[in-house]
Amino acid sequence: MLRNKGIAFKLVLFFTLSSACIFVAIFTYNYFVSKRMIAKGIEENAGNLIMTTTNKIEAMLSATQKVPENIAYFLENSTNDEQELFQVLYAIVEKNPEIYGAAIAFEPYGFKKDKEYFAPYFYKAYGGINFKYLDKHYNYFLWDWYQIPRELEQPQWIEPYFGEGGGILMSSYSVPFYKKIDGKRQVAGVIVVDISLESLRDIVSSIKILASGYGFLISKNGTFVTHPMKELIMNETIFTIAEAREDAKLRDVGRKMLKGEQGVAPMWVKSAVTGKPCWMAYVPIKSSGWSLGVLFPQDELMADITNLNHIVLFLGIAGIVLLAVAVVFIARSITGPLRHMAKATEHIGAGNFDIELPSVKTGDEVGRLSEAISFMRESLKEYISELTEATASRERMESELKIAHDIQMSILPKKFPPYPERKEFDIYATIKPAREIGGDFYDFFFIDDEQLCFVIADVSGKGIPAALFMALTKTLIKAKSTMGLTTDKIISRVNEDLCIGNDMSMFVTVFCGILNVKTGAVQYTNGGHNPPLLMKKDGDVAYLGKSGELLVGAMEEAQYTARSIALGEGDSLFLYTDGVTEAMNERNDLFSEERLQKELSEFQDRTVERVVSGVMQKIVEFTGSTPQSDDITMMMITYKGE
Repeated sequence: MLRNKGIAFKLVLFFTLSSACIFVAIFTYNYFVSKRMIAKGIEENAGNLIMTTTNKIEAMLSATQKVPENIAYFLENSTNDEQELFQVLYAIVEKNPEIYGAAIAFEPYGFKKDKEYFAPYFYKAYGGINFKYLDKHYNYFLWDWYQIPRELEQPQWIEPYFGEGGGILMSSYSVPFYKKIDGKRQVAGVIVVDISLESLRDIVSSIKILASGYGFLISKNGTFVTHPMKELIMNETIFTIAEAREDAKLRDVGRKMLKGEQGVAPMWVKSAVTGKPCWMAYVPIKSSGWSLGVLFPQDELMADITNLNHIVLFLGIAGIVLLAVAVVFIARSITGPLRHMAKATEHIGAGNFDIELPSVKTGDEVGRLSEAISFMRESLKEYISELTEATASRERMESELKIAHDIQMSILPKKFPPYPERKEFDIYATIKPAREIGGDFYDFFFIDDEQLCFVIADVSGKGIPAALFMALTKTLIKAKSTMGLTTDKIISRVNEDLCIGNDMSMFVTVFCGILNVKTGAVQYTNGGHNPPLLMKKDGDVAYLGKSGELLVGAMEEAQYTARSIALGEGDSLFLYTDGVTEAMNERNDLFSEERLQKELSEFQDRTVERVVSGVMQKIVEFTGSTPQSDDITMMMITYKGE
């Protein structure tokens, strides 16, 4: 019968049947492939999302952990000075916004032989920092935050709890510290810091998956620490929810989470909020032993592909019906889309990525060209979006480095003159880091009413590692100086402490001196640092002899020597780091020690501030447009006599 039919009929029938078969095959294939691609994309995105969130949580908890761990290390190497302990605790609470309170709890009669309980506790309340003793009425020896780390002899995160009044969700991190008792290293007490988990709750609450997906956090016992349903927090565990909903899959996932495993639930679990099946990913928070879970709602995840397939099915059927009519106009339909695509390509080239592309339903060259242009448009949009995110990320990093720079600079003395009531001497110092944060530092402070300790140092390397090493060195020097030691003992003990656990083999050059402001006598030790210059009142400028002693932090058995000089009335010491003498100009010439000595000889009879500022100006003029390659730090002390 088809033999007698017209060509138009045969073309319509052929194209209709063949197109229908092709459409069914493509539709079926597209459905299953799209489903697999969505599942794969969900898994990848979930991994990225959950790891990003985990990193934020780990960063917050790790930063908190460092505080008591550092204090534990400090306590092991210090005496039980009550005033010093109070200052340390107060500084912890004051300088760390995330810390609500901190305590140092000693073993029975461990602080003093006549005190069974000694646990000073500083905490934030009523807009300030308050203090109280944890005494026998509190009996801290029986509390988890004291017993668990003491018995295990290792730091521990304590199960979350609601603070006084039940308003704030909190947790505590406890670190045992040790003392040598009868020649043995024994637990001497526990350092504990209390933190509010509100920031952590905000991080987890920020996880939004479509309309009803969410994240939650459970403790080491499975108790909900964060959850969209606030009534579950600290009242329910993942297992009680699994039992109440008879969800064996959730119970199995809960066991794996408590074991510290990471993965994806192999089967759908039910959401505690909606009761609908969800795909769930989970990962441990290693620093605290908690676990983070994220639920992805099944119906919402598959909604797009379902709607898309409905649309594709409708369009496919409509396309097949229209194809019979379109065959007649096939020739014109080829050139028409090409003109539209050419115009659309011009708009895309001009940056208009929202331009509507012509709808082409064929699988020939025109159709493939349309798909290619569409793919190109989407790729360009994605690339620009990623570029925008990368730019924002770089700006955030620059902002964080700026904050780190401000923090680093804030720990250095900046008020000059620092002791306006003292007329025996004058001192001034300045620092100019080569990067946002550097490794140079200076410090000065009174050990007692007559002795002024002054320090200048240069840490190896640059950036955050050098800054951390710098902060540790500065803290150690100040701690040792207050013990009444000579400068060689101060540097020796600091060297020993820095060598412990120095896996990165970092080191620091240090010049440490102690000036007797009554007599002008200076005792000093040079740990591998540039020799200072002695500026006599009569105009003579000369370098102090090089010590030839090792860098600090390089070798634990290194020995250091205390030397001394006497400053007469009007004599000065000029201290600096190698960033001064090694400053380089466009011709790769160094500023050099000889040039520094010459410039200082021309600055006689000037104030310490004018001398330091004048040398800095000379360095700027010498280097010109050459980028600064090393930190520049200078300090000058003039002895005026009584």
